[in-house]
Amino acid sequence: MEFFNPYDKNYKSVFRAISDKESVIIRLCMPRIYRCEGARLVYHLDYQQPKEIVMHWDGMCGSDDEWWACEFKPEQSGLFWYHFEFSVPFSGGFICKGENGLGVPAYTGEDFQITVYKSEFKTPDWLRGGIIYQIFPDRFAIGSDGVKNPYNDRVIRTDYENDPYWKPVKNEVLNNDYFGGNLQGIKEKLPYLKELGVSCIYLNPIFEAHSNHRYNTADYMKIDGVLGEEKDLKELCREAKGLGIRIMLDGVFSHVGRDSKYFNMYRRYEGDGAYNSKNSKYYNWFKFNKWPDDYVAWWGIKLLPEIQEDNEDYLEYICSENGVARKWIKAGISGWRLDVADELPDAFLDRLRKAVKTENEDAVILGEVWEDATNKISYSQRRRYLLGDQLDSVMNYPFANAIIDFIRNSGTEKFNRTVLDIISNYPPQVLSILMNHIGTHDTPRAITSLAGEDSAGKDRPWQSKHKLSAEQWSLGIKRLKLASLLQYTLPGVPSLYYGDEIGMEGYSDPFNRRFFKWNDINEDLLAWYKQLGKIRRESSVLATGDFEPVYSHEGSVCYIRKDENGEMLVAVNRSEELIEICIPEAFENKKARLGISPEANRLTLGANEYSLINLTK
Repeated sequence: MEFFNPYDKNYKSVFRAISDKESVIIRLCMPRIYRCEGARLVYHLDYQQPKEIVMHWDGMCGSDDEWWACEFKPEQSGLFWYHFEFSVPFSGGFICKGENGLGVPAYTGEDFQITVYKSEFKTPDWLRGGIIYQIFPDRFAIGSDGVKNPYNDRVIRTDYENDPYWKPVKNEVLNNDYFGGNLQGIKEKLPYLKELGVSCIYLNPIFEAHSNHRYNTADYMKIDGVLGEEKDLKELCREAKGLGIRIMLDGVFSHVGRDSKYFNMYRRYEGDGAYNSKNSKYYNWFKFNKWPDDYVAWWGIKLLPEIQEDNEDYLEYICSENGVARKWIKAGISGWRLDVADELPDAFLDRLRKAVKTENEDAVILGEVWEDATNKISYSQRRRYLLGDQLDSVMNYPFANAIIDFIRNSGTEKFNRTVLDIISNYPPQVLSILMNHIGTHDTPRAITSLAGEDSAGKDRPWQSKHKLSAEQWSLGIKRLKLASLLQYTLPGVPSLYYGDEIGMEGYSDPFNRRFFKWNDINEDLLAWYKQLGKIRRESSVLATGDFEPVYSHEGSVCYIRKDENGEMLVAVNRSEELIEICIPEAFENKKARLGISPEANRLTLGANEYSLINLTK
């Protein structure tokens, strides 16, 4: 028997976060042999004193156990924590959260979580059920207008098959080599992206900055000249929207480059930056221990002076009517991905949301947070990213890590627990638009993570020399299909990192940022991704459908997505063993859309085999 299972609606009437206008029935199952005389739900809002709700006897649970129940109705939005206390003759006890997420008897232990969001919290509908495609702009495609280079201190590469420069020059990696990818090139590849089912393009930074990654912004108000001009972005947004594709930009608001108009260490720009004069209008954006050379830098990297994001002048520059956030939405973009969102203070995030939603209520605000964003602590306090006043969504690193670990190492338990926790903790309007990636510009490429040698602790010289063997690459293709099947069918929106769909490999930066291999495409893998995109476009169940576990064993999982239009079964066998799954009656003898079809009510999968059975309308 289970004392308490927060993932089961018999114990908790809703398997998700709730609004501040909702209530939830919570039930505890106690063995009759305990002779329980009473039970209480003990809860508290973050950092506040605990309260309790007396539970009532709620009937038998089989012949040997009994239910105790109560209604929990939150007083406000926030993060609530709870456990149970019970009384027995001459004593009592506690039911707390165990290692597997279920309730266990314990005198002390971890509390369960309920996320309570503001009832008026809405997120953009257009992203639901879609596909995000992430592009590192310098490395995707060169337009028919050719390579532009308005700066004489940049190196333009024409050896597209080679690695980006990574060796230090005088102990510093310059990142000053460019392959010439531009906005025109992206625009000309829109038909290719449409065939993949893409509904949103996420662009790594495109503002003027003096490195190829552009995370050291030099001018927020100007497109980098190698990429094009403001008119090129407007044309890209307009033509993409005509194909049902939106554009999301990368907002790097926690730091700028020292070679920027705001800091201006090298006097590249006219006028004084903070480094040049204490009378500069940008001086108060930065914190100097001793002006001008001793300044606070992002993670101690002197190339990146850190912004004081709650400075009123800076807030005005970013969030005012004519500020950065609204300027580019007026130009046609449909949202912002916020770099290191967990390093941006509440004052900034609150103000940014108001600015963005004032300009376009349908614009999305998506943050980079690597952990469960509902209970993240930074700035020594619990963050409130997803309660209704700040972000619409986040990058779903917990799913990414769980999928990679499951497919590479058969980590079934971690996969199940992660999926259930995220579904349980996140507001449903956030869950349905989570950015579900399995590789980005900050991580090794997916195929390398799944089949390559472990690169933990390995330096760039090692990474530059190690590529997948033919055997590893073949295994990687099989594993990538399994991983992407999970990625495309779990709650949220899959995010495809440019080139993963054709089998590009590489360890961490910069080897995960090579130029797109347009002349070396794995057609089988590309066809697979196109098929996944087609299934997503046709299946409403993947937009907002419920998630129901069916089966899990070491190296294998099976689940159902379900809504009013039908249901879809997904099964993956990562193990080397033959597995047999007893599937629900609705799927008996149905032909699989992908992979293996069942015989009667039995689905048999061999090593690295899969099945997707779609019964949706």
